[in-house]
Amino acid sequence: MKKKKLLLLTLLIPATLAFGQKREVEGMKYLNEQRRSQFRESLVVPDVNAYRVLKCDFHTHTVFSDGRVWPTIRNQEVWEEGLDAYAITDHIEYHPFKEDVKVDHNRGYELLQDLAKKQNLILVKGSEITRLTPPGHFNAIFIEDASGFIAERADNQFDREAVMKAAEQNAFIFWNHPGWQPGIEGSYEWLDFIEDLYVNKALHGIEVVNGFGVHLKALDWCIDKGLTVMGSSDIHNLVAYEYDLNKREVHRTMTLVLAKERTPESLREALESGRTVAWAGKYLLGKEEHVRSLFDAAVELAPSHYTEVRPNGKATHYHQITNHSDLYFELELREGSGTGRIVLHPRSSQLISVADGTTSLTYEAVTTYIRSDRHLSVTFGL
Repeated sequence: MKKKKLLLLTLLIPATLAFGQKREVEGMKYLNEQRRSQFRESLVVPDVNAYRVLKCDFHTHTVFSDGRVWPTIRNQEVWEEGLDAYAITDHIEYHPFKEDVKVDHNRGYELLQDLAKKQNLILVKGSEITRLTPPGHFNAIFIEDASGFIAERADNQFDREAVMKAAEQNAFIFWNHPGWQPGIEGSYEWLDFIEDLYVNKALHGIEVVNGFGVHLKALDWCIDKGLTVMGSSDIHNLVAYEYDLNKREVHRTMTLVLAKERTPESLREALESGRTVAWAGKYLLGKEEHVRSLFDAAVELAPSHYTEVRPNGKATHYHQITNHSDLYFELELREGSGTGRIVLHPRSSQLISVADGTTSLTYEAVTTYIRSDRHLSVTFGL
C-alpha cells in the first residue's frame, strides 16, 4: 500500500510542478501571451486641501445574498480598479441561493479580512436591511455583528426595529436608491418613517446615485437636512459585466470621501461629517463646497502663452487648461468673452481663447450637480 502511495505521489509531482510553475516540457507549450495582465489601475483624484480623497463603494453583493460572485472576486475587482475602501452589504432577509450556499451574514466579511489587509484595502463590515417599498432598503456599515440583529421581513409594512437594531451597533446608516420602484406610492417621498429615523439619528446619508440611477431629489434632501451624499454600485454581477471599463471615462459608481488619513477611523469620521461626493461616470454630485474643492484641485488654467493680433488690431490670448485627474468636466461659458464650451477629459489639456480685455471667465460645470436644478459655477481670473 505504501509503495502504491509513493508511486502515485511520484506521478503527481511532475504535473504539479508543470502547472504550478508553468514550466514547459517536451510536447507542451503555454500561450502566456494570451494571459490577462493583472495590475492595479491608478485612479487619480488629487488630494483636497488637508484631505485625502478615498475612492469607496459601500454597496456590493455576493452569493451570500443575491449576488453572482464569491466574495474574493469583489476584493479583486476593488483592488484592480484602484479603489481604497469597500463593503460587502449582502441582504439580511433575502437569500435566493440558500439551498446551495449556507446563510451566514458574517461570512463574506470573514473571508475577506486578511486578503483586504494584504492588498492594502479598507474593508468595512456591512449589511443591507431589505424591506418592501415604501420606504425600501437601508445599508448599515461599520456594524459589529450581522447575525441576528435584524428582524424578519414583514410584508406590507416596514419594521422600524430593523433599522434601530443597526443603530444600536453604532452603524452608519444610509437610505438606498429612494424611488427605485416609482410605481409604488410613497417610494420617493420623505415619509413620516424617514423623518422618525432622521430625528432619532438613525439615518446618516442617502444614496444619491445607485449604479446607473441618479436620484436628484435625494441630493436636495441631503443638502437641506445635512445628510451625507452617497454613491454606490450596488453591484450583483461582475463589475466588468455591467460597466464598459474599456472606455476612458467609465468606472463603477462610487463615493469620493475626503478623509484626514487613509484609515478606517478617518473614513468613518469623514462620512459622519458629510465630506463626500458621489462620482458616477462623467458626473459629480454633492454639496457645493466639496464639489468645488474637487474641481479646484483637479483643474488648472495656465497664464496666456500666445497672443494673436489680427489685422484689425484686435487681440486674442491663448491659454492651456489642464485636468490633472481622472474626473471629467464639461464647461459652458456664462460670462466673459472666450471659448464657449470646454470638454476636459481625464488627465488631458485643452487650448482656450480669450478676447483681449477680458479679466475673467465664468463657466457652468454641467457635469456636476450641487442641487437637483443647479450646477457648479466656476470663475477663472485672467
